[in-house]
Amino acid sequence: MTDMDGWVAFVGAGPGDEGLLTTRAVRLLGDAALVVAEPEVADRVRLLLRPDAQVVEPSDVAGTVRTLLQTARAGLLAVRLYPGDPLLSGAAAEVQACAKAKARFEIVPGVPAVTGVPAYAGIALTGDAPGELRVIHASEASQVSYGPGTLVVLRAETAPQDLGKMLIAAGWPDATPFAITWDGTTTDQQTVVTTLGRIGPDLKAAGVTVATTRGGAIAVIGEAAAAKSRFSWYETKPLFGWRVLVPRTREQASSVSDRLREYGAVPEEVPTIAVEPPRTPQQMERAIKGLVTGRYQWVAFTSTNAVKAVREKLEEYGLDARAFAGVKVAAVGEQTSAALLDFGIRPDLVPDGQQSAEGLADAWPPYDDLLDPINRVLLPRADIATETLVARLTDLGWEAEDVTAYRTVRAAPPPAPIREAIKGGGFDAVLFTSSSTVRNLVGIAGKPHAVTVIGVIGPQTAKTANDFGLRVDVTSSKPSVTALVDALAEFGAAQRDAAAEAGEPLRRPSERRRGGRRRIR
Repeated sequence: MTDMDGWVAFVGAGPGDEGLLTTRAVRLLGDAALVVAEPEVADRVRLLLRPDAQVVEPSDVAGTVRTLLQTARAGLLAVRLYPGDPLLSGAAAEVQACAKAKARFEIVPGVPAVTGVPAYAGIALTGDAPGELRVIHASEASQVSYGPGTLVVLRAETAPQDLGKMLIAAGWPDATPFAITWDGTTTDQQTVVTTLGRIGPDLKAAGVTVATTRGGAIAVIGEAAAAKSRFSWYETKPLFGWRVLVPRTREQASSVSDRLREYGAVPEEVPTIAVEPPRTPQQMERAIKGLVTGRYQWVAFTSTNAVKAVREKLEEYGLDARAFAGVKVAAVGEQTSAALLDFGIRPDLVPDGQQSAEGLADAWPPYDDLLDPINRVLLPRADIATETLVARLTDLGWEAEDVTAYRTVRAAPPPAPIREAIKGGGFDAVLFTSSSTVRNLVGIAGKPHAVTVIGVIGPQTAKTANDFGLRVDVTSSKPSVTALVDALAEFGAAQRDAAAEAGEPLRRPSERRRGGRRRIR
């Protein structure tokens, strides 16, 4: 039994990739009132925490346990977060102290670096080669005799060349395969495969020095290290390590960023447009009343922001998706359609071709006074929307009511480091999803550097980019953000293949900076 209502969880955060957290760990972090962790570990999970969760750094064992127990005695959950696995990261003393205090506690294992990092490097620790698997600290290398199997060395970042010399002195052949991975399971991961006798020159040839590496490293010695090229899957992603700017509204950027991460990129979301309510709400209030009373035959949504504005207005009046009963709904494209589905509405019309106001107009049926009892269409849109769709619907016999559902204003400039990275070539690519994102990004942050790859969602956005003197490298096969990210991944894969075919080291665009603005070919 426990003498307190709260409890303590000792949780493993894994070796670096936040996607390696267990579902139990995610749940506990979301419920925790207190998280005790080193700053670099806490930063990985900060988005999972409650807004009111307290995050503190650990002190000595006694001080850390005292902090954990104070929260538990208040009837709350305290999480002690460790890199990798708790019991492989020194948690035993703190666990023992909590047990001695008769506190309720739980241990949630995490993926240990000793297995997670080699897996992300494509190294099978227990492959076809016979022999045992041994794990040591780098300081113990001189005491490890040669033998068949695989040797994993922790904290190998301090002096890799000296590590090789110690193993050779202990009887290991200098031709023994050696692989070392820095910053494992993160998008900064870098693996070099060599042999014990060539660690120094091969690291130099790969451009690896104390100045170019930041995090910890794990080394794998034995035939398993030589087989890396057969199983490499992480560092070979087409956009691995690319820093990609996503200039959109923050709400719209998440789907783009998620897909970029799947390809190994590091997305940076920079809002260029801020969405605000209309200055006068009366128009929207009349539109919602008309929607409920059956004034409209159709409602046409040309953006996710329009869906959000109408949804919020309905909820303000205590209404939900049932207000659309008997009304047909159109969506301009896949993202707007997804926003409607999230609200519980399946659109009746989504254009197959161009996902734009023009594409929606091309797919729109003409008004038929025998089939359509009402000829009115509600268009909740931005204050700066063009009149193209209204004009086309009018030509088709419909009466379009254009209502300002929200206003779009230029967002505030991003922080100085982001602006410097944009203009100085710190980004590998920028993805423009509309003409307005081109205009607004240039307006608040300046033009992207000449080496930055420019990706656009369609011809109109490409034309705007050209008007600003930017050269377009990637254009999506269809006007959707998914297709745009896929097209950038194809571009990155082609660059990787070309470098491999030429026998040259692969460099990201940001690593090939050169002077001058990007000019149209």
